Amino acid sequence: MVSQRRDGVVEEKVENESADEDAEVGTAEAAAEETDENSREQQASSDDQESRDLDAELEEAKDKLLRVAAEFENYKKRMERERAKLLKYAGENILRELLNTLDNLGRAIEQGKADTGEDTVRLASMLEGLDLTYKGLVATLEKFGVEAIESVGQLFNPDEQDALTMEASDEVAANHVLTEFAKGYRFKDRVLRHAQVVVSSGPAKQK
Repeated sequence: MVSQRRDGVVEEKVENESADEDAEVGTAEAAAEETDENSREQQASSDDQESRDLDAELEEAKDKLLRVAAEFENYKKRMERERAKLLKYAGENILRELLNTLDNLGRAIEQGKADTGEDTVRLASMLEGLDLTYKGLVATLEKFGVEAIESVGQLFNPDEQDALTMEASDEVAANHVLTEFAKGYRFKDRVLRHAQVVVSSGPAKQK
């Protein structure tokens, strides 16, 4: 009887311990599940915050891009207006300089018309005025990069001169410019107008 009771007590004790262990395991599993749930909630919350941050950054980037695009469009319109203005008044400076030449030419004509009583004096005054006007005009053109092409006595250059004809010459070597009908001009590094010249064919052949 004692043995049976003892065995029963032992079995009951074992059962109680097993129940306690099961309860502990259940509690641990529940705690683990709760921890996982909390971790998932925290991760979801973190993901939501990161998504909101990214959306905010994207909106800010879009706003900056729109401002840059608007500024560039305004800049382009302003440059187009400036370009149109420059093209419209491109010759303003040279025309202003030419006004002085026009004034000098007017004075020379007035001197030629003046009743001085002597035609020789009047003609001399007019020629002097025209000479000053011509020199002033040349100086103005040179100021803006226009210069005359020296042709007479130079080797014929088809890039700068147009040959009207050829003539024999004992003084000027063959294929060199003998005379010019119209002076050529160069604007900076570009030929503005070809000189119209007569080219020497060399000494005339003796018969």
